[in-house]
Amino acid sequence: MEAVRRIEDDVQAMSSSAADQAPQRQRRRLLCIDGGGILGTFPAAFLAELERRLDNPIGSYFDLIAGTSTGGIIAIALALGHRAAEILDLYESRGPEIFGQDGDTLFNRVTECLRILRWLYRNKHDSDALRAALRGVFGDKRIGDARTRLLIPAWNPVAQSVYIYKTAHHPRLETDYRTSAVDAALATSAAPTYFRQHITGRGVGLLDGGVWANNPTAIATVEALAVLGWPRESLHVLSLGCLEETYSISKRSGLGTLGAKVVKLFMDGQSHGAMGITKLLTGHEHERTALYRINHTVPYNAYRMDDSRVIQDLKGLGHSKGRDRMPVLKPVFFDRPVDEFTPIHQLAEERDGN
Repeated sequence: MEAVRRIEDDVQAMSSSAADQAPQRQRRRLLCIDGGGILGTFPAAFLAELERRLDNPIGSYFDLIAGTSTGGIIAIALALGHRAAEILDLYESRGPEIFGQDGDTLFNRVTECLRILRWLYRNKHDSDALRAALRGVFGDKRIGDARTRLLIPAWNPVAQSVYIYKTAHHPRLETDYRTSAVDAALATSAAPTYFRQHITGRGVGLLDGGVWANNPTAIATVEALAVLGWPRESLHVLSLGCLEETYSISKRSGLGTLGAKVVKLFMDGQSHGAMGITKLLTGHEHERTALYRINHTVPYNAYRMDDSRVIQDLKGLGHSKGRDRMPVLKPVFFDRPVDEFTPIHQLAEERDGN
């Protein structure tokens, strides 16, 4: 028996030694940001509050950033190396202009009435102000200038198919990296009825990615697993919402009683489905904590996606939430920046004429 015990002890010692010497599996960090128009001020302020306590731009702490619509604009900016505070300033300084609310109170009321009338037969807002604001931030930069892997969903209504802008993080991703950042941002944020369909330089008409992936958490997780080949146990996902509304639906609802809640119903269903898929794919809850969802619940219709008057409230909510969650998130996501991302296909080679 003593001999058997010695053998068991030796085996256990060898196993412990091997475990100690084995390299730790690399942690992969994903940032996913929902769509929501001016409500994007909330995640922008949240990220700005976190970044205030970090040594580097917050985008440098993630291996993959995915964003839809307003979240897509934030995602592109972060991946290009902009600080979250710059993005928050974009919402504050240009938000009223983008949604036609930069005049005095009387002027804003009159133009809002005119926009609502126009909304009956065409898009409510003009895209030119948004285009100008994006050009002011992104200039001539392209997707290939991103320092972090990107995933930006849009929708092709003619082909009835998904359209996802991606950095060249896989050999077969040979085209999107040449796309201008402004083009991708306008495509993912072309919300139906709010902004006109975005026509790309190649004549492709695209709509807001929120049509099918307003919460991009699931598609980012699938990209990490299926395209990038990262192990599920290596994934840590930070998912940011643009507020969650509380509302009820009658058991006998018709078109007249349900009204605008139809849109919320479908978007909420997609979002919760995306979270469920991500939990299953990462082993969240059953095996480990892999998914961190940041959002804030508000009454129905208290904050409209094109009402710039709520910017300061959203900014305050974002900063408060960042202050509260930083102690939990820092050891998981912000202990150090990730390894440098090197695209497989690079703009530098084309710019040098090679």
